[in-house]
Amino acid sequence: MLKFNTTVEVQAAEGDSPTRTISGLAVPWDVAAVESGGTAVKFARGSLPTDGPAPKLIEGHDAGQIRGLVIDRVDTEAGMQFTARIAATRAGDDALELLKMGAIDSVSVGVNPTKWTYDADGVMVIEAGDWMELSLVAFPAFEAAQITKVAAQIPQTVPKEDTPMAEEATTVEAAAPAETPTTPIVFAQPKRALKLPSPGEYIYAMKRGGHDFAQLNDNIAKIAAAQGDVLVADAAGVVPVPIVAPVYDDINPLRPIVNALGARSMPDAGATFIRPYVKVHSAVGEQSTELSNLTNADFEVDDIVVTKKTFGGRLYLSEQVIDWSAPSMLDQAIIDMAGQYALATEKYVVDQMAAAVTNSQELILSSYTDDEEFITELYLGASSMASTGNYLPNALVVAPGIWAKLGALVDSQGRPVFPQVSPMSGIGNLPAGVTAWNGNPLGLQLVVSNQIGTQAIGNKDANEYYWLINTRGIECYESYKGFIRDDNPSQLGVNIAVRGYFAAHVVDVNMIRIIGPDATF
Repeated sequence: MLKFNTTVEVQAAEGDSPTRTISGLAVPWDVAAVESGGTAVKFARGSLPTDGPAPKLIEGHDAGQIRGLVIDRVDTEAGMQFTARIAATRAGDDALELLKMGAIDSVSVGVNPTKWTYDADGVMVIEAGDWMELSLVAFPAFEAAQITKVAAQIPQTVPKEDTPMAEEATTVEAAAPAETPTTPIVFAQPKRALKLPSPGEYIYAMKRGGHDFAQLNDNIAKIAAAQGDVLVADAAGVVPVPIVAPVYDDINPLRPIVNALGARSMPDAGATFIRPYVKVHSAVGEQSTELSNLTNADFEVDDIVVTKKTFGGRLYLSEQVIDWSAPSMLDQAIIDMAGQYALATEKYVVDQMAAAVTNSQELILSSYTDDEEFITELYLGASSMASTGNYLPNALVVAPGIWAKLGALVDSQGRPVFPQVSPMSGIGNLPAGVTAWNGNPLGLQLVVSNQIGTQAIGNKDANEYYWLINTRGIECYESYKGFIRDDNPSQLGVNIAVRGYFAAHVVDVNMIRIIGPDATF
């Protein structure tokens, strides 16, 4: 709220009725002054209303000290003239006495601006506002704002000899009242010099944009012109340090193997669950002769006990770091923990695959750069898988290092075996080169996971192998529980945790073939 001091006049009573009114100039038009908050301000004519709710008359801008009401407002060429009536209360009587003796000789308006601009000198020009109150104050903003005549009538009880008690008026006369100024008034308080804005003021003006932001930059330029060159080091207090979102993360939390297998819904009850499978197949054969016995064999269904695993992580954050961070530390922590959950469950699938393979699943690859040998081993692996259950592989799972070797394979003419587009050999491609993992070498779904290298196979690393699989032989189950939050009010701390139940099992190891260096399992 802007508070702007001007002159005031106390009028004499008329007849026997006390008027208890004061009048004067509330606001001069187009005169720059400094309001109580330190901002250079001037009011344009018509900026204050002459109708609507009447401003309250108070003391010292204290809403708890109401002394009366503004009863008349007149828009003149000089400014906004007012007349205010002081209430007939003890506090009102005290105020009138102070006005009569000159202890209070000024008024101050309280205005909420609703429309304003800035002129070339950086002065805030009020074009419209809500006039909330008029205050009685002791120190005027103008040198001429002194009361030269005070005449007021306050009912008093005075004893008289041999007569009843009677009301008697008291009047104090002074010099003739000063005329309302019609020329620009010299404001008593010196105009505040321009100063560099605070970071908050700068950011607020930047968000508002338009004329406000342009004016702020003009003011900064004027300061620079007045004081010489201003470098960034000279304006450290107003140069903001922006934060560029989003937060950079060096890990892409993918689960390529889990996605290729497809996580199944996990049963809710029990710490374990059973996955039945055919252990011994029945037999069907040709009947040797009529009425002879048919082929007879046992048929056995066994079960695999799958154990649920709990994966989770916890983080303890202070309430301050959550409230004060931008971007939110809580949001970033949740994103990161969700990513770590994905990586941990992907690694668990790789661990189960590596634990299941034996020497019977391995095909020896002596050279990673020999395209003919690689293709031969792929076909041998596919035929070996089909010989056990008549299923062919449908995916090739590799680590990033093996993916690079796959993309570098060339034929005897130096041409890529699996080019990016328009494959010359017609046996598959690796689209988009080094910008994507997708591809279909020999018609297989290419699955690239950096978690392949987290488990050893015998005396070799798992990431040294091509994993030729049929996804039906490997299963994973999941019940993702998400995040839970627990506040600790005694320490203003917040516990957050991510958790989920996950299980993976190689149902049929014959659905896996690994192609790579010789190793003992």
